[in-house]
Amino acid sequence: MTSKIIVVGAVEGAFPSILEKISKLHAKNSFSLAIFLGDFFADPESRSQEDTANVSAIIDGKISVPLPTYFTLGKHPLPDPVRERLEASNDELCPNLYFLGKRSTTKTSEGIRIVNLGGSLDLTVTAGLSKEKHLPFHTEDDAKALRGANSADILLTTHWPLNVRKASRVVLPDGVETPAGERCVADLCSALRPRYHFSTSSDAFYEREPFFHPPIDNDPNAKPITRFISLAPPANPSKLKSLYAFSLDPNSSVPINLPPGTTASPFTITHKRQRHPNQEQSYSRYSTAQNGDHYRPRKLYRHKDGSRAAPLGPEDCFFCLSSPSVKTHLIASIANDAYLTTAKGPLSTQSTFPSIPFPAHLLIIPLEHSPTLAGISVPEDRARTYKEMQRYRRALHSFLVSNCGSKLGAVTWEVSRAHIRHTHWQFLPVPSDLVKKGLVEAAFRVEAENEKYPTSFRTKDVGDGTGTNGDFFRVWIWMPAEEDVVDGQSKPSEHTQDDEVEEKRGKQKSLVLPLNEEFKFDLQFGRRVMAKLLGLESRMNWRDCAQTDEEETKDAGAFKETFKQFDWALED
Repeated sequence: MTSKIIVVGAVEGAFPSILEKISKLHAKNSFSLAIFLGDFFADPESRSQEDTANVSAIIDGKISVPLPTYFTLGKHPLPDPVRERLEASNDELCPNLYFLGKRSTTKTSEGIRIVNLGGSLDLTVTAGLSKEKHLPFHTEDDAKALRGANSADILLTTHWPLNVRKASRVVLPDGVETPAGERCVADLCSALRPRYHFSTSSDAFYEREPFFHPPIDNDPNAKPITRFISLAPPANPSKLKSLYAFSLDPNSSVPINLPPGTTASPFTITHKRQRHPNQEQSYSRYSTAQNGDHYRPRKLYRHKDGSRAAPLGPEDCFFCLSSPSVKTHLIASIANDAYLTTAKGPLSTQSTFPSIPFPAHLLIIPLEHSPTLAGISVPEDRARTYKEMQRYRRALHSFLVSNCGSKLGAVTWEVSRAHIRHTHWQFLPVPSDLVKKGLVEAAFRVEAENEKYPTSFRTKDVGDGTGTNGDFFRVWIWMPAEEDVVDGQSKPSEHTQDDEVEEKRGKQKSLVLPLNEEFKFDLQFGRRVMAKLLGLESRMNWRDCAQTDEEETKDAGAFKETFKQFDWALED
């Protein structure tokens, strides 16, 4: 269904008059939603008594907002009363007025996907996600995290993407210089391939010629097109364009014929994340791509009444870094295609492994929202994701050897099933003696037999899962090789990303349990086995192991600091 949308430049406190104007336009055009770019509120250094009164009025609902309206974070911090209301009301400032936050993915009731990156790049932060969503600064990792949204109908950024005017014939007004662009914004636009990319400028309106991205794999003739538009503030003295109305159908396909004047993308990026072919339609068909007969259609989600429900998209997934529900304080490292985080409700405790002063239960998670690795439809993206996840796993092995010598091995397990939310690997140390004696392998095999599963474990390496027939549970069991440990301590060695070299370090076995619809498989199977093996039966359910935010932050910080020398993502 086609929706009418109106976008407004930075009103900088003049929202009462602009909302009144939009109300009149809405009465004639029946817009589905409105979006306010940049700073919705006045600059705090020049805020007048009238501005302060207007803030109170809109919070109290005395200023009418005629239709669903979204506002972003600009270059100034939000007023304290606004911040307090947003924190207490789940980002709804007043009826019909919603805050998009600093880093977010939103899907409207019309099915329109909006990805937003607010604020300016904080050059003092070299790595990590920003913690405070109301301050007008973002990090490069904030922008990188939003790539996990995979696609967008509308991309909103405070700043222009770097080099967006390259190959453009559209000129700026005399005396107006090109606003400083951000490389991370350009990379984000290249990764998401939005239909529209909106930004703001203080003294100009700029609408670039449409530009096309590389073709989508399943249709080499279809080239996704982006329209970049930067709006002037409504109060600009030259009466430059500050409102932009357009129609958008999120279910329309990528056009085969390019509009007149369309150019190639002005951005160059080493790492290009391509959109899932099926995401040109909607999240209700997310990740059903067939990569051959080996990948069967996924099970449909259903409501309690049995009716079909769309699978959760990135905006609702607590493993997607673009989701507002993600626990950013748990994140230890972010690469281009995967990230590493401490577990919420960890199975192990600070006392489980005496040589490690924090729970070492960790998750390795792809940035792309997919229920399985095989479900990542672009082969290059899937290969990069699997390689980075393996690099994290091997780096954790090196971390254990360095800190614990030969005392600890590790178990990494994965549930690869087409109807789960977001695939991931769970990593947990284990005493090397248990691995050496075969007790870890036996524990998994016996538990499967006790559950009377109709299939049994096979010693097999299935890689990224594309060569398997359907779903599976996988576990890697690893222990240090004697040549990597000298007198109980790690042997100095250079960590490398070369797969062939790294796979020879340590002793490892991969076990795979095929899964099918004939039996119900417990998604907590791996945790249950490890709990029994480590004598932690009382901690089988992660909900029973909840920590406070302060405890989680402390443990994540301790791990991040200790792991720093092995974190290859900091160097890439």
